[in-house]
Amino acid sequence: MRLGNLLTVALYRKYRPATFAEVVGQEHVTDPLCTALAANRINHAYLFSGPRGCGKTSSARILARSLNCEQGPTPTPCGVCDSCVALAPNGPGNVDVVELDAASHGGVDDTRELRDRAFYAPAQSRYRIFIVDEAHMVTTAGFNALLKIVEEPPEHLIFVFATTEPEKVLPTIRSRTHHYPFRLLAPRTMRSLIERILASEDVQVDDAVFPLVIRAGGGSPRDTLSVLDQLLAGAEDNRVHYQRALALLGATDVALIDDAVDALAAGDAAALFGAVESVIDAGHDPRRFAVDLLERFRDLIVLQAVPDAAARGVVDAPDDVLERMRDQAARVGPATLARYAEVVHAGLGEMRGATAPRLLLEVVCARLLLPSASDTEAALLQRIERIETRMEISIPAAEAAMGAAAPAPAGRQFVRKTQAQPPAPEPKPDPVAKPEPVARPEPVAKPEPVARPEPVAKPAPVPEPTVPPPPATEPAAPPAASAAGGEPGAAAVRSMWSTVREKVRQRSRTTEVMLAGAIVRAVENNTLILGHESAPLAKRLSEQRNADVIRDALKDALGWTGGWSARSVPASRPRRPSRHRPSRPPIRSRRCAPKRTA
Repeated sequence: MRLGNLLTVALYRKYRPATFAEVVGQEHVTDPLCTALAANRINHAYLFSGPRGCGKTSSARILARSLNCEQGPTPTPCGVCDSCVALAPNGPGNVDVVELDAASHGGVDDTRELRDRAFYAPAQSRYRIFIVDEAHMVTTAGFNALLKIVEEPPEHLIFVFATTEPEKVLPTIRSRTHHYPFRLLAPRTMRSLIERILASEDVQVDDAVFPLVIRAGGGSPRDTLSVLDQLLAGAEDNRVHYQRALALLGATDVALIDDAVDALAAGDAAALFGAVESVIDAGHDPRRFAVDLLERFRDLIVLQAVPDAAARGVVDAPDDVLERMRDQAARVGPATLARYAEVVHAGLGEMRGATAPRLLLEVVCARLLLPSASDTEAALLQRIERIETRMEISIPAAEAAMGAAAPAPAGRQFVRKTQAQPPAPEPKPDPVAKPEPVARPEPVAKPEPVARPEPVAKPAPVPEPTVPPPPATEPAAPPAASAAGGEPGAAAVRSMWSTVREKVRQRSRTTEVMLAGAIVRAVENNTLILGHESAPLAKRLSEQRNADVIRDALKDALGWTGGWSARSVPASRPRRPSRHRPSRPPIRSRRCAPKRTA
């Protein structure tokens, strides 16, 4: 049977690449190597580094095959000459290509023997090639024994070092090599590889199995194919079912993850702890459940930031799971998700080596339900987000009502005062009769020049003392006047503060909520200085993105075309003298002046 043959040859060996064109996901390495081979620019030493199972040793063998091909050096070995056949993925090998495992042969004696053998000319090939796997395991003495020959090798000798830790390779050796870093495969690339292999093996797999296999492999092609090989070995009727893959890989059922996320979105503690109970009853590892829950939070954060993340391959999940995740991302805010991820990540550190992992998992769930239990920035942002969500309708409605009602009283007061002012000028016609000036002895001698004493009308300031009572309405005019004449002051900003906050809310609801406890302290050199009762929120408001929102709102509200900036300080700092009452000191001095003349 076909599945029986899979047990004889592992998938990662059966589908090992034979040319650089077959290497998947490492184009940043294979393309430069192919160009160098085509141009016959061959170096005497190479260093291939990267995570385990990503193709370092396979690429080293392909390089040796390309160098010793009868038509080479060439990026496309012919595959039919003796060298190509001997160096094929499952070939017998070549005496001129020596592969050394430094994990067991990294001592000084082993490297000395390798050095002595390296001086001999190749027996039947163009180059004598030494592939040193796990090169970071070579001792310092061993590297020193190789140093001279790596620095000045014979023309027929080429070294290829493969390692997962290039920083442990002796710097003098590393500096003599061409370094090519390999990397793990992206989920989309890995899925294409798996689908191609499954098509070759004529095996069907449930769509929900792919994310499980890809996550279990961790981006390593070799590890991923080993996991897939295990699933294919236990497949029934040439099909891998989701439930069997779930049981074999020890992953958490997606339904349990959905239950936990839905419970958190609804704030339902009973449902959340019920999901934990289901995890334990199903025999899942609490730590693995926490890891899978953290991965779900990551997917939700990405879906919120990148709506087409699934199409781009950033989030990999079946269509039905994607629909549920989109719904969850719409119900849980980004600040809340960020805090959830932080709490679960911290809990995973506490669960490492714990004797009661279930207890710690339940403690983590309790922390997720209580954002006020922490004073971190993430917890503060989550509380702000909750307030913003709950008052999303009430706050705008209340502010709109206040905004519509506030101008009306102001207009009525202004009309009343304009109507009260006309009677004030009425004393001007009275000077014609001048009953009170006539009572004075000096004016009685001059009845005709009564019009001359018109200067006495200069007491027109006398009605002005009646004008000071309107200082409450005078600030309503400064914004327009100051915008036309010069820089708006703190009084102008205070008088228009409700409008400024409305403009801020139109741009950023989060910034507007943070302004709830802010007060206008001063305006200096086009810089608005705000005081805030909360030092963390004052720091947040001073960030560039929030300062830009306030600046644009100030421009819209005050009509000021000059440059604006904003910064916030904690309200605990000493308050500067208020500038929004400049009219009172002059009024007092005027009242005192008559007393002095009297």
